[in-house]
Amino acid sequence: MIATDLPLLHEWLQREHVRAWWSRRESFDEVVEHYLPAIEGRKPTDLYLIVLEERPVGFIQTYLLPDHPDSAELVGVGTGVAGVDLFIAEAELTGQGLGAEVLRSFTREIVFAHPTTIACVADPHARNAVSLRAFEKAGFHKVNDFLDPTDGATHTLMRLERPV
Repeated sequence: MIATDLPLLHEWLQREHVRAWWSRRESFDEVVEHYLPAIEGRKPTDLYLIVLEERPVGFIQTYLLPDHPDSAELVGVGTGVAGVDLFIAEAELTGQGLGAEVLRSFTREIVFAHPTTIACVADPHARNAVSLRAFEKAGFHKVNDFLDPTDGATHTLMRLERPV
């Protein structure tokens, strides 16, 4: 992802089906403030657009949990564990298996390309059935539910072990 993608990301974050489960950054300036440091390499998070048939249709990010101690402490994992978050921006493409397909490819080609990564975790909202199903189809298993103090909601910790 590059800086010129930020207007598109901002527009996606305003869509009802994304806002229901994703960040509440409403202004373009808030989106820039949050994501530009990662794009510029000042924050240890890798950001990507999900592209289908040469058209951007979603967003995915990954990071190593030790680089984000607050998140690592919240979900109770550490060294060798990566995190992943994504959304499909096009509402008509949700619930069609695209999320699971993206997660399978992304974890194989990006997340587990790092030889020290032993597992990948995600923490979708516990009531987001579409997201939970996508992670399960991609091979993630439920670890536990926990209360996330950043949004006051219950999230489900999902984990995928490095393939042998």
